[in-house]
Amino acid sequence: MIEAILVAGGRGLRFGGDVPKQFQPLAGVPLLVWSARRMATIAGLTRLIVVAPREEHARCQALLAPLGIPLHLADAGDERQHSVASGLAAVDAQTELVVVHDAARPLVEPTAVAACIAAARADGAALLATPVADTVKRTAGERVTATVPRADLWLAQTPQVFRADLLRRAHAQAARSGIVDTDDAALVERLGVPVRVVPSSHLNRKITTSDDLAWAEAIVAGFPHLRL
Repeated sequence: MIEAILVAGGRGLRFGGDVPKQFQPLAGVPLLVWSARRMATIAGLTRLIVVAPREEHARCQALLAPLGIPLHLADAGDERQHSVASGLAAVDAQTELVVVHDAARPLVEPTAVAACIAAARADGAALLATPVADTVKRTAGERVTATVPRADLWLAQTPQVFRADLLRRAHAQAARSGIVDTDDAALVERLGVPVRVVPSSHLNRKITTSDDLAWAEAIVAGFPHLRL
């Protein structure tokens, strides 16, 4: 059994206006729907758990019901980690693998999602990532103190996929220790469990600003096959 947690907890209005980021339209379709359609391609998916502010549950239900997949709404927390924990609490005890994905990554390729799931099935934990292409500088104030070798540096993305019991242990330890990390792989790493890196594409960019959204609009216009 596989369940997917789609994190759509943002209340921020970085794009201006009164529409939260996860509901911003990309080619006329909300980012949330784009990302949910990607999750719906997962072979053997038993349920999609969408984590969103409670006041947005009805809107999420209305947008995602047409996908025709089992759906559960969970309450978002103050931090992303707390939102994932809320979704994880709803995961069935019999579920083997949990896929965690950001609603703000609407263009992840289904083949990459499948590869990440296969890696997690083999190793217990996996994430999509792209190798760092730019030269990385460490600074103090406005001055460079070192150039960081980039050969073994990767930019983590989502989905991140884990054995359900492993992800539960990682979140439980973090809660006991008061640790808040920026992704779930970091919590699993704290258990001493290696996380496998699965190469991904720069198409799987996180939509954080209006510039990111403009980029995504241009990509979708140029590559209509990205629509699902």
